[in-house]
Amino acid sequence: MSTQQLPIRDAVPEKLTWDLTTIFKNDAAFEVAFKKVKTQLPTLKTLDRPFESADQLVATIEQILATFRQLETIYVYASMKNDQDTANATYQGYQAQVDSLAAEVSAAAAFLEPAILAIPAGQLADWLTKTPNLAVYSHFIQTITDSRDHVLSGQEEALLAAAGDIFSAASQTFSVLDNSDLQFPEVTDENGQTLQLSDGVYSQLLQSTNRSVRQAAFEALYKTYGQFKNTFATTLATEIKGHNYLAQVHHYDSARQAALAPKAIPEAVYTTLVDQVNQHLPLLHRYTELRKKQLNLSELHMFDLYTPLLGKPALTYTYEQAQATAKEALSILGPDYAKQVAHIFDDRLIDVCENQGKRSGAYSGGAYDTNPFILLNWQDDLNNLYTLVHETGHSVHSAFTRQTQDYVYGDYPIFVAEIASTTNENLLTEYLLQTQSDPKVQAYLLNYYLDGFKGTVFRQTQFAEFEHAMHAAAANGQPLTAEFMSQQYADINSRYYGPAVVNDPQIALEWTRIPHFYMNYYVYQYATGFAAATTLTNGISTKQPGALDHYLDYLKAGSSAYPIEIMQQAGVDMTSADYLERAFAVFEERLDQLEALLANLN
Repeated sequence: MSTQQLPIRDAVPEKLTWDLTTIFKNDAAFEVAFKKVKTQLPTLKTLDRPFESADQLVATIEQILATFRQLETIYVYASMKNDQDTANATYQGYQAQVDSLAAEVSAAAAFLEPAILAIPAGQLADWLTKTPNLAVYSHFIQTITDSRDHVLSGQEEALLAAAGDIFSAASQTFSVLDNSDLQFPEVTDENGQTLQLSDGVYSQLLQSTNRSVRQAAFEALYKTYGQFKNTFATTLATEIKGHNYLAQVHHYDSARQAALAPKAIPEAVYTTLVDQVNQHLPLLHRYTELRKKQLNLSELHMFDLYTPLLGKPALTYTYEQAQATAKEALSILGPDYAKQVAHIFDDRLIDVCENQGKRSGAYSGGAYDTNPFILLNWQDDLNNLYTLVHETGHSVHSAFTRQTQDYVYGDYPIFVAEIASTTNENLLTEYLLQTQSDPKVQAYLLNYYLDGFKGTVFRQTQFAEFEHAMHAAAANGQPLTAEFMSQQYADINSRYYGPAVVNDPQIALEWTRIPHFYMNYYVYQYATGFAAATTLTNGISTKQPGALDHYLDYLKAGSSAYPIEIMQQAGVDMTSADYLERAFAVFEERLDQLEALLANLN
């Protein structure tokens, strides 16, 4: 019996690591850039005076944006260096320094919104009309004036901004505990190999065809998290209290309203999602019944929900094979898109392998003046192929936006971000279903798609429902203890998965390990994004006139308009339930196909 330990960071082959020297040649260059940003703080503070002319307003906006632009670059370097090995004390220090500096810069620039709001509306409109250099910032200014009722005085906003690292402390504590301090036990896979359990290994073992392996991994993971449930309850409760407090002092009715308002997302988008998902839970229950029947189980447990219905996965991919498949699947998006994909894959923009201390999961990240990097924790399975095309979707979105938009609009809100990534996933599904003719492989792909839908639409909405319930409970004075949150989570989980699934007691602790609960009403956008991507994918794959051009325009729009407007221009109305109903129709159609295939195969 052998033991497979995760490699230390320095043992990972260079070609499988991201090249952060394209940001700063070395740590010394980072430290120079850090000091340069810090020296701009006094200058920012001198800008805090009433606006008397359009030119003064332009100069102030440009100085503040220039500082934030430099800040984002050093932030990306520090955070990515820290993420690649969270146990490295040097980069822990860099992360802490940049977090503190970001709070200082935010505090120094906090006067801007109140100062713009102090300009009489007629005067501001006149300046925008007569000053071309200011007109560039018209939407940026609109996002401020639209929040007029929720911006405090300059002094009050500065006080809150200065407390930025205090408000982020719970999230930082969770991250260190989850990524560095938790010690997971060793477990044995179906081949008798002893593995050090981690988030990446856990997701792989849940797909095992050996039920005892799945169960052992499930129980070992939650035993570890359960030992710290009260600590996790404290960090999450503190995070939620912070959201509620900031919403209250800014005169919002709730933390959800406060989180959605800056991008003008109607709360109805959120409630419509939850309502539609709950109306369509019978489809999920039908799928879990099929899973129970196909696996021939008297009881279907939570650890049985990820293993393929047809036994051992029919498709595995090395990282190199996954890159080749991704390039082919995404070629339908045209030559400009393909060129960006090649740059990301071939020029060390991806940090591939899991290593000791590395941040779990996957993300695409970067700043306006850096490459759009990707962090992975690679495993040789279909799920990781989907993760690769998902994060590539984010990175190409970032590249197109930065190439097209000025810095002020050179990022995009998370509401539209998940649509780009999920469209890539859906295009991959279409490609694989078209190129794999073996009925067993097709059934496996349909199973994978349905699992992906379950994980993206049903599961993320389940998270969103729990997240809002906890914010509402805290706002009503309910202490967010581990026992309370576990009971609430277990109840929601049981309702979602239905009577075919045993509601294992361990799953009540799942809230302890979800980092997105620290991201303030983020997760619902995975579900809305998947549903919107369903409509876009259909238009692209069936080559509807204008569909691809509209989609590429969306990828280049950045934050130059509000998200709802950008998606309407791309052909999806996110304020109606129609796009959700179309997504559930696709789920049902593919569930029908899988049931028919399994009937023939059996």
